[in-house]
Amino acid sequence: MATQSRLPTASRAGPDGPAVLGVDEAGRGSVIGPLVVGGFLIREERLGELERLGVRDSKVLSAARREELYASLATLGTRWSVALSPRTIDRRVGREGGGLNRLEAEAFARIVRRTRPARAHLDACDPVAARFGRLVARLSGTEATVLAQHHADRDVPVVSAASIVAKVRRDRAVGRLRARLGDGLGSGYPSDTRTRAFLAAYLEGEAAPAPWLRRSWATTETLMPKPPRPTLERYA
Repeated sequence: MATQSRLPTASRAGPDGPAVLGVDEAGRGSVIGPLVVGGFLIREERLGELERLGVRDSKVLSAARREELYASLATLGTRWSVALSPRTIDRRVGREGGGLNRLEAEAFARIVRRTRPARAHLDACDPVAARFGRLVARLSGTEATVLAQHHADRDVPVVSAASIVAKVRRDRAVGRLRARLGDGLGSGYPSDTRTRAFLAAYLEGEAAPAPWLRRSWATTETLMPKPPRPTLERYA
């Protein structure tokens, strides 16, 4: 069920009618590469064209189909994205605090603020969707209606479109990493045994912190080489 947050004025409308925004993210759980927040802005009168195009949640589409739809979306509206680097994520998850949900809300709000839609649909990362919607609305200073919903990438076509934008741009970033580091990198997710094996080997010989690695993730901490335990001979 969608939950609504709203600041005083009801809508933004241009000469072609009100604009509707969808926002979603890709790469939240990955141990490597950026977290990408994607947005898609479209005039309300054209929303039906998204379903006719075949837009769906990016997770159920092949990489090739996502690329096709990503290109087609440019003919219907405007694609937006914000990339959050591993170092940015580590700072917020670590000593600076604030947490990943807050960091995502700030990125969602940046897109809402830039696009100034009449209505914004968000895929909520917070367990309490209403709270996430209120936070994004407040951070963006928007006059739009903000609707935050779980599974919006599946159920709301404009958010499905945003999920495609986020996933394609995230996949391209990981593809650039793979070209540099090799196919052994795997998917980049902690559940991938290839990724874990790659990271274990990399961290064993690491000379300096890698900008593409999320060091605050439990997977990285688990795989970090442990210093040798002192022996009695060292104190003799």
